[in-house]
Amino acid sequence: MADKNLGKKLLDNQVVRFILSAGTGFLVDVAMFSLLYHNWLTQKTYNIFTFPVRNYYVSFSISFFLGVLTNFLITRYFVFSESKLPPYKQFFRFISVATLGYFANLALLTFFIQTLHMNPLVARPSSALTLFFLSYFVHKFFSFSLSLRHHAVGDPHPKSS
Repeated sequence: MADKNLGKKLLDNQVVRFILSAGTGFLVDVAMFSLLYHNWLTQKTYNIFTFPVRNYYVSFSISFFLGVLTNFLITRYFVFSESKLPPYKQFFRFISVATLGYFANLALLTFFIQTLHMNPLVARPSSALTLFFLSYFVHKFFSFSLSLRHHAVGDPHPKSS
């Protein structure tokens, strides 16, 4: 009985739900990055609009988009379901934040691979985890327009006052 109460308490915690949501998006992203990088996009560079683009840039771009889409859907319905914003506004805001996250991740990924000579399969999760905590607060307050009174513990569906 105590285990059920603990599980319910954990799932009532918005931060825990966000970690589960972001973790799922992260797993989709990293798994797709690995598949793309090692199995499907095996050339070192690809010509995109006549520009040579490195394998890990292409792999990262595709995997990041799939991870963001997964994360948005879970976050919208499981984490910040009390948001009153229309879904199209949530998605636009989420994608806006994700676009900034994309370039921050790309900069870190490039730094880790080219400067620190990390293996791309280690560099990708490292760059994502570096930006994780900032992402929670930006999505909470901007993407889903929720105030501090809905933070962390308590009723996941507070009543309007």
